[in-house]
Amino acid sequence: MAKPKTFYACQSCGYRAPKWLGKCPDCNEWNTFAEERLERATSVRGELSLGTKEDPAPIHEINTAEEGRLQCGIGEFDRVLGGGLVPGSVILIGGDPGIGKSTLLLQAFAAISQKGLTCLYVSGEESPRQIKMRAERLGIVAPNLLVLSETSLERIIEHVKHIQPGLLVIDSIQTIFSPTIPSAPGSIAQVRESSGSIIVLAKKTGLTTFLIGHVTKDGAIAGPRLLEHMVDTVLYFEGERGHSFRVLRAVKNRFGSTNEIGVFEMKEAGLKEVSNPSEIFLMERPLQVPGSAVVCSIEGTRPILIELQALVSRSFLAVPRRTTIGVDHNRVALLVAVLEKKMGAKLFDQDIFVNVAGGVHVDEPAVDLGIVAAIASSSRENVLDPKTVFFGEVGLAGEIRGISQAESRIKEAGKLGFERCILPASNSAQLEHIKNPKLTGVSSLNDCWKVMF
Repeated sequence: MAKPKTFYACQSCGYRAPKWLGKCPDCNEWNTFAEERLERATSVRGELSLGTKEDPAPIHEINTAEEGRLQCGIGEFDRVLGGGLVPGSVILIGGDPGIGKSTLLLQAFAAISQKGLTCLYVSGEESPRQIKMRAERLGIVAPNLLVLSETSLERIIEHVKHIQPGLLVIDSIQTIFSPTIPSAPGSIAQVRESSGSIIVLAKKTGLTTFLIGHVTKDGAIAGPRLLEHMVDTVLYFEGERGHSFRVLRAVKNRFGSTNEIGVFEMKEAGLKEVSNPSEIFLMERPLQVPGSAVVCSIEGTRPILIELQALVSRSFLAVPRRTTIGVDHNRVALLVAVLEKKMGAKLFDQDIFVNVAGGVHVDEPAVDLGIVAAIASSSRENVLDPKTVFFGEVGLAGEIRGISQAESRIKEAGKLGFERCILPASNSAQLEHIKNPKLTGVSSLNDCWKVMF
């Protein structure tokens, strides 16, 4: 009998090598190679017989009538999904351990099961008793919510075909394995084959499926990158350990807007949705304090007001520190260089700390003006008007560039009682019909300085 061939595969990116390597030449990760056998395994997908064979059809004859979306009863969750669940869609959700992924899906499935739809919760990490204990803590009573503790792919598929549920969740995809694949659970081959079989099952039967994925130390979903391309929607559940707020962010959505977010608050009875996150993030904002500025960021289709805090203090180090939380470190370094060059600010010997209050991450250029205003306020020890909102992109020449969706940002600021918006002059000229709040257009940092100080 021929000896089975072996190779070494990187468990981070899937790179193959004939011998063990300490560092992967593709993703530069250390100690990620594991030995795998190369055998011709029977394809699980070929044995499923999911539906009949379809013939190619002209595109103009294909029926495009969409089935109604299924509302899960949690408004923030439905918003991120684009208005509800699409039958047959596959959603991948990732996040740090203990962030609340299982709690969120358990609450959503319990709400859906109240409508008479059968939901199957498959867990490869917890026993049914542990899931029952969590459900009791959350106050969940749902007879149509079925719980299964299983890690075998073939047995899961058999249960799905027998029960025929309306929704399915796999917690987590890294624990599912198929005996036809000669590798350990969680390996590249196992994750690829297991997820591929489940996706084929979902597409053929119209089964809405959630896949929970582990994340690496960098925050990316573990396993092959191909997994994110195969699914319809990719959600990330984010949050800081010291904060009670959680942000559900869509980075890919074939049925809705990308970069849409939903805000939740973790409490003893589970996750509670936050319908007005701007008011929550600004609730404890200090007034009449230098270094605090309010900016308006667009997350998907929602404008959110957040507080940017900056602290500028004398440095006693050879290289002053530039520490940022919630904003891009390189972007802050660029804006500090613009302040020194164009406005004559002496920041070369100053430690600069920038923080986004509430544990939110913002990465759009529209918050540049707020970062500059907060740093300048702390450096000059001048208090900014607490009823003023800043937004605008800052260029390397010190100019203030226009941004998108300015009108929705202004309306959000007006709802929360802000009296003035400092924004790019190009946007202000197009919104002269808005009288409240007052609009102040600036075209350069010099104009902004005259308004602020």
